[in-house]
Amino acid sequence: MATLDDDMWVGVVRLHARVEHELAAALQRHGLGLSEYRALCHLSTARSGELRMQELADLLGLNQSSVTRLVGRLEAAGLTRRDLCANDRRGVYTVITEAGRERKEGASDLYEQTLTAALDRAASDGLTATVSALRESFAVG
Repeated sequence: MATLDDDMWVGVVRLHARVEHELAAALQRHGLGLSEYRALCHLSTARSGELRMQELADLLGLNQSSVTRLVGRLEAAGLTRRDLCANDRRGVYTVITEAGRERKEGASDLYEQTLTAALDRAASDGLTATVSALRESFAVG
């Protein structure tokens, strides 16, 4: 027998999967994957537009190997560059480039529109309680 918490968690997981799928498909139009877009978002709001690789990994919920590959793709596309920490030459930063800022900005409106539309569709398709609870909790906070 499912518990209230189990039902709630299944709703969150279903919602997450549906929304992530729609966001990933939309961002492909801008030549970005979802993790790439999120990395550019974090970098664009970071002080000096740079983060240590481990900080970026933590923000994205990725391991070190995955974030290294992600940053490699962004760097190959000219959206970021790597830099060494002046105080600790072992520290590696990834820095957003102007092209990275432009790509992120170009994709932001589509991302926001897709997110809202995906949440609205999910709310009208069996996930009403989950979407409503999340929207209400963030509207209050």
